[in-house]
Amino acid sequence: MSVSSLDKEMVEKLTALARQNGIDIKGGKVRRTSSRFCLGVEHGDYNGTELFGVGTDRFIWMAYKPNGTDKVRLFSGNFPGDGVIEFTLGDVPDPKSEKTAHTWGRFPYGVDYILRREGHKLTRGIDGVIYGNIPGGGMSRSASLSLNLILSLFEANNIKMEDQMDIVDLAQAVENDYIGSPCGKLDQIMILFAREGMGTYYNPGKRSVDYVSLGEKAEDFRIVVMDTGTERPGLEKSTYKIRRSECEELVSILQKGGYDISCLADIKEQKVYDKIIAQLGKSHPNLCDRLKYVFAAQRRFYEMLEAWKSGDIVTVGRIFRQDGIGLRDEYKISGPELETMCDIVRTVPGALGERMLGGGDKGASGALVRPESVDAIRKAVESGYPRSRPAFADKYAVHVCRVVDGVKVFNDLL
Repeated sequence: MSVSSLDKEMVEKLTALARQNGIDIKGGKVRRTSSRFCLGVEHGDYNGTELFGVGTDRFIWMAYKPNGTDKVRLFSGNFPGDGVIEFTLGDVPDPKSEKTAHTWGRFPYGVDYILRREGHKLTRGIDGVIYGNIPGGGMSRSASLSLNLILSLFEANNIKMEDQMDIVDLAQAVENDYIGSPCGKLDQIMILFAREGMGTYYNPGKRSVDYVSLGEKAEDFRIVVMDTGTERPGLEKSTYKIRRSECEELVSILQKGGYDISCLADIKEQKVYDKIIAQLGKSHPNLCDRLKYVFAAQRRFYEMLEAWKSGDIVTVGRIFRQDGIGLRDEYKISGPELETMCDIVRTVPGALGERMLGGGDKGASGALVRPESVDAIRKAVESGYPRSRPAFADKYAVHVCRVVDGVKVFNDLL
């Protein structure tokens, strides 16, 4: 397996961190899990829509090996102040504990708790060191970490899963049931199943994943992620939780009104949609706005998917932009710094589409860009963003990303 210069650099960093913190990883493995870039439908997973996205080359690396005990010892180079997280398998704090709310250790604790709850017997602990370069909001750092921990503990304990979608369910449960973050499954799916150069298409009705090639005649493009430098709280503390509950509230109202639906994605016919808006538009305007976004985004999704297949990246970008406007104006999940980034990028020729990414409020925005426009976009952000958002003048970053595999394991680097 080819090893990039970045992977080699990260292994050197992990080795140094292990040595400094008394963690033995010599002769172990390195598992690398990616970030993700959603092309549609953002916030569609918990509303039941189909999903499409790619894995991107911002990663979490974990160097680890079984330690011959029933203890787990982990150190994160991103959160050095937390020190070494150490616990005995099966002996972790209760779910949603205030004791763990402010430490990254809630993720390994949660993995141990959920795996045991679901009947997976863990007897072999690991020593490990973790480092990542995924921005703190919008590219699914928490999902990448959860998956990395689950896969690494499974490997150490010789546990194999026949249905990879069950791993997605476990990673989601870590965040939902242990941490208290109400995330859907989009992030986990787009990372676990990501393949280099391919789009990942998820059909929730079939729980199936298919890979979709970009049309052969597609013009070249780049994925650009603009980290606003803001610190995004967990989804359990954000507008994400409010929007999810609003969508669930609208589904409940419609069910009581005789509509045979289980989620907003079930509303596909224009006649049914128009009837709902006429009935509830005045009494529940905010809830209807949420439906407006989901209904329109779901329709755009199929146009976007066909455009991807045919190589029409201009149309993919246009729909990406339209989704962003819907997320801003109808779903109302964006934030001022996110929209500042979008406003700046939108002025640059060669920007095909831009919008906020991820859970909302804070974090990162993304764009699809012609290659020759990348430098101009970087310069526009460097010029405009610090003036508009001086509080984040030394915290923002621009990432130009490739489409990559979601999970890789290196066996001979330590």
